[in-house]
Amino acid sequence: MARITLDKACVDFPVFDARGRSLRNALVSVGSAVAKRVEFGQQGHTVVHALSDLSLDITDGDRIGLIGPNGSGKSTLLRLLAGVYEPTAGTIRIEGQPRPLLDLTLGVDIDATGHDNIRLRGLALGLSLKEIIALEQEIAEFTQLGDHLNLPVRTYSSGMLLRLAFGVSTCTPSDIFVIDEVIGVGDAAFMERASARFRSMIDRTSVLVLASHSPAILQQFCNKGLVLEEGRTKFLGSINEAITFYNTPQP
Repeated sequence: MARITLDKACVDFPVFDARGRSLRNALVSVGSAVAKRVEFGQQGHTVVHALSDLSLDITDGDRIGLIGPNGSGKSTLLRLLAGVYEPTAGTIRIEGQPRPLLDLTLGVDIDATGHDNIRLRGLALGLSLKEIIALEQEIAEFTQLGDHLNLPVRTYSSGMLLRLAFGVSTCTPSDIFVIDEVIGVGDAAFMERASARFRSMIDRTSVLVLASHSPAILQQFCNKGLVLEEGRTKFLGSINEAITFYNTPQP
């Protein structure tokens, strides 16, 4: 069982730079919606309100799709749910172990071999060395990289690197998966294997929070949708209702 509870959670980013005034003026001059989330204080200090007063209760079995334009707060919310950020106001309570899939190349050392990076990436995801060693052979077989795993990662193509990182990131289930987009990881044959592995991972997790611009992906993996606008909740309901709401012009 896993659960995430947000109570009026906020995430603010201070900008300690005299150029903050210029930033504010530039945003206002072009009528940017982001300007509404920028607060200009004394001595040139600027605060960007990335998330404001979010209250949310995510429980076992929830598959939440985050919907919204770029800059609406989706990535910030994912990092808050993953424990990367702490709220600057309000509270968040996380019951269970979150596994973030926000940057597949996190923890990768391009000068180390593929085998070494399986361990580095696993440690970055919070697995113990014992757990990684037990899973290493299965991960190696899944990536289909063969002898390339003995070579430095800097010799890999981008597709090979993503296959390695994806293999490690999805090697074990977790209580909570927090995912920013679903990334293609190879040719058609490998994508079929990756999709099956991804689905199996989601089926075994208690809570999923997924941000994507693809309605098809959201409908495939999510049962609820949260529409964000300017760092605030605009709509929360079934995934189909949320997609319809987002695509319908609001008065």
